[in-house]
Amino acid sequence: MNETIQAGVAPGPYVLETRELTKIYGSGAQSFAAVDRLNLSVQPGEFVAIMGPSGSGKSTLLYLIAGLAQPTSGEVVIDGIPISGIQDSKRAHLRNTKLGFVFQRFNLLGFLSVRHNVEVPRLLGWKIQGQPRRIEELLSAVGLGKKNLQRVNELSAGEQQRVAIARALANDPDILLADEPTGNLDSRNAAPILELILRMKHEFGHTILLVTHNPQVAKVADRVLEMHDGRIRRELTPEQIQPWPEWARG
Repeated sequence: MNETIQAGVAPGPYVLETRELTKIYGSGAQSFAAVDRLNLSVQPGEFVAIMGPSGSGKSTLLYLIAGLAQPTSGEVVIDGIPISGIQDSKRAHLRNTKLGFVFQRFNLLGFLSVRHNVEVPRLLGWKIQGQPRRIEELLSAVGLGKKNLQRVNELSAGEQQRVAIARALANDPDILLADEPTGNLDSRNAAPILELILRMKHEFGHTILLVTHNPQVAKVADRVLEMHDGRIRRELTPEQIQPWPEWARG
């Protein structure tokens, strides 16, 4: 029997699924599974946090879901569409219209202004859905309203992370994938970011899949998945999270 835990909720329409998703790096005796036969089901509007030690496969999972890495086997399904087998152009269009991604290392265009970085999704496939968030509102929410014309490479690391978060939200995505979105922020700056993410969920119904080492961040999620060795070891409710697991103290 497959040991992989089926992490999901009651049967229903899923906006995001992974089916036996596997990503193997290396070959022969040197190979290892960064993600190992992982099954995941997420309903529209859910906020799911993923925790686990470094190297457990959390970030790789997000990259596979976003179509930024190709699985060795298995598949990712978004709104009923398996994305692994579609053309690169169609996958890019789906990514630009369905997904927002907050990268751990920002992936910003340092020679452009804060505002222009946040506007990039418009150029790649801006989607009008309900009332899309205005650039000014997003920048104000992440504390950069007065730096909108400043070049990104002149900002601190924490400020660059906030630009990356605003950019991920700019196309009003159905699904927000966030890799340690508050990892470079102190508690004072992290609080409004979490508040903004929660507002996107509650007011606009966005689905959120968020990787974090911080139990306090995970506690605001609807449910929490703990990964080890490329698999989901267990599913927790926010109330079951320990203040600081040993692996999260580094």
